[in-house]
Amino acid sequence: MKHLVLKQRCANKSNHFKKSRRAFSMVEVLISLTISATLLTATLAALNASFIGYKVTTEGASTNVVARIVMQRLTAMIRTGDSFGPYPVNPILTPELESNWIEFVSYRDPSTSTERVTRLERRDGTGGSGPYELWYIVTTYVNGAWDDEDEAPLLVNLNDVIFSMDYDVGPKLKRVTVDLIIQPDDLQDVAIGSHLEAPTIRLVASAAPRMED
Repeated sequence: MKHLVLKQRCANKSNHFKKSRRAFSMVEVLISLTISATLLTATLAALNASFIGYKVTTEGASTNVVARIVMQRLTAMIRTGDSFGPYPVNPILTPELESNWIEFVSYRDPSTSTERVTRLERRDGTGGSGPYELWYIVTTYVNGAWDDEDEAPLLVNLNDVIFSMDYDVGPKLKRVTVDLIIQPDDLQDVAIGSHLEAPTIRLVASAAPRMED
């Protein structure tokens, strides 16, 4: 008899536990979904900010490398150039001159009367390539007459480019300072929907032409 009573009590407890088990309520499900959505939104925002920062860094580094290569090329051409222009009217009174272009003789062969004039000039940007572009133009003359011309852009997305020239009597160029201000490109899509402003890159270098014998 005692054994039956204990068995009945155990059965009652088991039924009680089974009855107390139930699923999540609608309120609990909604709270869980809200927490999950908030965490996912925060995660996506962090990933987007990380992607934007990475793209800004890579574009800035890429533009910096290209600009430095172009600057080294410009200073090398200036060092080996001759007969520079533009030049001041009176180099004694106004020896310094600022311009957005510079030209010089980059090749001369007296035996064939061939001469190449290189011109570096700032032009207005086209097709969304920034306010300005830096162009490289080479004109070939034979016996003093125009023979051929070739041109190509060196840099785009320029905010400005200035050639500061210091002349001596002659007029003979003593030194050129090139000032480039570049805006990293390919950031228009990143800037959409954000307040991103990529920092500009400024490079300044000076070069002196070779001395004539």
